[in-house]
Amino acid sequence: MNPYILAILLFGLGLGTTITFASSHWLLAWMGLEMNTLAIIPLMAQHHHPRAVEATTKYFLTQAAAAATLLFASITNAWLTGQWEIQQITHPLPTTMITLALALKIGLAPLHAWLPEVLQGLDLTTGLILSTWQKLAPFALILQIQPSNSTTLIILGLASTLIGGWGGLNQTQLRKILAYSSIAHLGWMILVLQFSPSITLLTLLTYLIMTSSTFLVFKLNKSTNINTLATSWAKAPALTALTPLILLSLGGLPPLTGFMPKWLILQELTKQGLAPTATLAALSALLSLYFYLRLSYAMTLTISPNSLLGTAPWRLPSTQLTYPLATSTALTICLLPLTPAISALLTP
Repeated sequence: MNPYILAILLFGLGLGTTITFASSHWLLAWMGLEMNTLAIIPLMAQHHHPRAVEATTKYFLTQAAAAATLLFASITNAWLTGQWEIQQITHPLPTTMITLALALKIGLAPLHAWLPEVLQGLDLTTGLILSTWQKLAPFALILQIQPSNSTTLIILGLASTLIGGWGGLNQTQLRKILAYSSIAHLGWMILVLQFSPSITLLTLLTYLIMTSSTFLVFKLNKSTNINTLATSWAKAPALTALTPLILLSLGGLPPLTGFMPKWLILQELTKQGLAPTATLAALSALLSLYFYLRLSYAMTLTISPNSLLGTAPWRLPSTQLTYPLATSTALTICLLPLTPAISALLTP
């Protein structure tokens, strides 16, 4: 892609998210979300492959439907209450509609079906943008509206953690596994949203770091399914040794970074008297852990010639920048001891 066009599209992505962050009016927030969607569509369709075009079309249709619902709900709110302010949304009908529209935008279960399909059709770089940056603007809006009925968010959160775990069990394609992983992590964030927004922000931050490092590892190895992952030792032995730690951090095992948000969320849910919800969420984390372990096993515990089917790749020097990968990997593995400091930073 022409670097000037790429720069304009990336600027559009940044500007759309910033407008949504800065807005206090529903129309402006909607406009930021639309800019975000329109800026990523050319990036998704840049490889003129039928699969990419199909993924782009599916993404456009779901995002347009969510944006239309959001606009309809905000107009309904203005009609019922006379308010356009994001903070002043009080009526339960528009609140629920907006929550569901934003859930569709970020891919929360049961409105998640588009996410694995879309991610599977994209290259890993665009997939990384879709899994991280594109979640920020809708999430900022979810954080600002306080739903009158907390049950909605708990149902969305629990459904997402369970479906995110179950859906990934049977997959061999890495991008689909990462899509289900994303659904499960978003479910954890939504579960604790109304009780402690600071823990939700902390979970979002760790999710962004861990997902970035996972995508960058797969991009360096040019891996798109489990079989190609099994031959990555020939390409980057040191990174292959570290990757199971990244994957187990995503699964939430101590003493890695990913344990921190799960621990705090379970603690908060128990404090709020929601022990059954916390138990169900913890059990659903086991489902996710299974497929991360499966990836770890395929990557490091199978030694040639007994590895999974796949030809060893050429050891060609990679053109990918290693600084982002090194930084995100270090943060994915080592942030747990800094939990008190990070929690203090994010607590208002």
